[in-house]
Amino acid sequence: MPCEYIVWNGLPIIRKKIAESMINVYGLNQRETAKKLCLTPAAVSQYLSRKRGKMNIPDKEIRKEINRSAERIIQLGCKVIVSETCRLCKIFKSKNFFSIEENKYS
Repeated sequence: MPCEYIVWNGLPIIRKKIAESMINVYGLNQRETAKKLCLTPAAVSQYLSRKRGKMNIPDKEIRKEINRSAERIIQLGCKVIVSETCRLCKIFKSKNFFSIEENKYS
């Protein structure tokens, strides 16, 4: 089912890329990133060590939107995580990133 695929594969990618953006673009450390994302520091560590969300995102537009989401979450906190995650998911789906057959970005 498409939604199940997104829960298991899409959400980890989105969380991983937002965490990477917070650290690499906005200079937060792992603990700060975890707090902003309402995650544990261990979860952030797993995203950064490629244990979760392993797909590559070559699309520049998607990466730009991930950075925008990271910035909004840094500024507004946990209250915007759901809306930003849904916004990114829609962008990913519009670009067929979450193709169930075989993901070309794997």
